[in-house]
Amino acid sequence: MTRGLGVAVGPRSVPSLSPVANRAEHRRYLIWKTLGTILEQLPVQFAVRIAEASGWLVSLRRTAARDSVRYNVATLLEQGSDRPVDQAVLTRFTRRAYASYARYWAEGATLPGAGLAVVHDRIVIVEGVDHLDAAMATGRGVIVALPHVGSWEWGGAMLSRMGYPMTAVAEVLEPPELFSWFIAKREAIGLSIAPLDRDAGKVMLRTLSEGGLVGLLADRDITGDGIEVTMLGRRAKVPAGPATLALRSGAVLLCGIAYSGPGREHCVIMTPAIPTEREGRLRADVHRVSQLVADQLGVLIRQHPEQWHVFSDAFIDQPEQ
Repeated sequence: MTRGLGVAVGPRSVPSLSPVANRAEHRRYLIWKTLGTILEQLPVQFAVRIAEASGWLVSLRRTAARDSVRYNVATLLEQGSDRPVDQAVLTRFTRRAYASYARYWAEGATLPGAGLAVVHDRIVIVEGVDHLDAAMATGRGVIVALPHVGSWEWGGAMLSRMGYPMTAVAEVLEPPELFSWFIAKREAIGLSIAPLDRDAGKVMLRTLSEGGLVGLLADRDITGDGIEVTMLGRRAKVPAGPATLALRSGAVLLCGIAYSGPGREHCVIMTPAIPTEREGRLRADVHRVSQLVADQLGVLIRQHPEQWHVFSDAFIDQPEQ
């Protein structure tokens, strides 16, 4: 998922498909578009209630994803304790994690139809607006490192309303019509989406050179070439992008989060800027800054472990399922 600043982007070209594959991809596009259009017309809280109930039901089924969620959540709940988490408590938190993820999707789908007034009414910056204002005032551009927590689209829409629209990178969806539709819906709420391809870095650097704001998910390595750090007390790999981009561009780097709740609200926190001055070789500096980012994100994730939307192995030493 991602965010934007009005950078003109388009879907990446994809290999030619057979007629049967093309028809299957087109049906997929129509299904997602139809579901998204229906959800967009529903009142936000009604869609959320349906989604949360559905998520809770899905959590009852034993899958590898659920095992990963249980382990990830147990790691969070057991930190600072000398005993394993109670299994009944772990089950409740696992079900909440599924319900939270379902809420995330429902709110993302209804957001384009909700209107900016609803966004303004339901988002509260609990802490750190001064950090963001100071960072943007430097004119060097700002990178916000984000965890897979809560509902970042609502936070991104709020920042756009404040005059700080975000640019972010997203994995390309297929077929291309689906990705174009996804981009259009995010741009309608003030977010700009750049495809994750060979030009993504250029888009980010251009946005920062113009004093803009870039949002990058930073708690999970999905490309396999991340940096090993200690996060939440365990060995993990995180993307090198936020640290590398900050060190190369001179942009200000900070962490942010948009929690879902309490109730229908969303609470946003922005941290103080992370030191990104060069101290030695680039690789060593990238590792050092990535560790600082992981430390900050770990603190934010711990506040609401059930909202950490990671449905795969989060740690290097995670046991095989």
